Amino acid sequence: MKYDFDATIDRRNTNSLKWDFARERGKPDGLLPMWVADMDFPAPPEVLADIQKAVGHGIFGYTETNRDYYDVLSKRFGERFGYSFGRRDVLKTPGVVFALALAVKAFTEPGDGVLIQTPVYYPFYEVVRANGRRIVANPLVYENGAYSVDFLDFERKLAESRAKLFLLCSPHNPVGRVWTKEELSRIRAICEAHGTLVVSDEIHCDFVWDGREHTCFGLLDENAVVATAPSKSFNLAGLQVSNVIIKNPELRRRMKAEMDKSGYSQLNALGLVAAHSAYAKGEAWLDELKIYLAENIRFARRFAEERLPRMRLVETQGTYLLWLDFRGYGLTQEALDARITEGAKLWLDGGTMFGADGAGFQRMNVACPRSLLSEALNRLETAFQTL
Repeated sequence: MKYDFDATIDRRNTNSLKWDFARERGKPDGLLPMWVADMDFPAPPEVLADIQKAVGHGIFGYTETNRDYYDVLSKRFGERFGYSFGRRDVLKTPGVVFALALAVKAFTEPGDGVLIQTPVYYPFYEVVRANGRRIVANPLVYENGAYSVDFLDFERKLAESRAKLFLLCSPHNPVGRVWTKEELSRIRAICEAHGTLVVSDEIHCDFVWDGREHTCFGLLDENAVVATAPSKSFNLAGLQVSNVIIKNPELRRRMKAEMDKSGYSQLNALGLVAAHSAYAKGEAWLDELKIYLAENIRFARRFAEERLPRMRLVETQGTYLLWLDFRGYGLTQEALDARITEGAKLWLDGGTMFGADGAGFQRMNVACPRSLLSEALNRLETAFQTL
């Protein structure tokens, strides 16, 4: 391949949240971190060159985007997913989680219910509870190593709670489901019948595996709010740029008004350069990255089947996050977390971070050189072989 994903880059002592803040997060020093969802690869060299050019200019004043930014963005999503949009449809925010919080405030009132599908990315809980809204949980069904939607419960919960908002995670983090067009169409029909607005977090949309396709929810529902970002795809999370697509003018006005209340306007200057560059020039790098990550997932699956037979790797349809089922060891979540930290010397995300129905699971980030992944899996084998 043109790009080298095997090179190990030392991220320690760079103020990396992933590598440098174990003690501040209540963890012992010296753990191999495989938790937070950023990658241990440099961003595409084409993007780095454009950032360096901007740095060389030396002035970092208030920065906006011209028409070409929106043209590149729409062209890219049109070619990848068949989802195109106009310049006025885009609201730029400093992150998808920020956008989710804006949506909660813009489209619900204190005390209202917000539906989520658990176990789910923990900021979904935070943006609901921190803004004084109620969690309405539609637990996903786990059977035969994969997750599905309980549609009867989904509709019942909407009817009982009268939830005005549904936060959709697509592809789903942490369970790795890539929702089919048929599933999403059924979700749309139920939400429409109950007057529930869908806000779709599609930050992992570029990572789908084994011939599957990601369906942008905005293709099915013109009133949906679709949150996207280059952060996961091109490893740009720290530059804080996301793009929220809202085709309905009134919904877009309400979201923009909520952003104005926050006092936020122009985004990070280098983040905008990086986002534009990634969408315009980063596709070849991304395509090779996906080949590498797909092999990482296959490598982990083979290892688990051969050397960790009581640990089950949930079917990974999307994202670069593995959802590991350790329930075969019969440990409490506390004992499991301790075995991971103290026995394996790993930093993973414990399952209950994502809700009570994540008990017995761990989330592992495999967006790293294969040597690191191999080391992590060997540590797991050593820690669990005596059980």
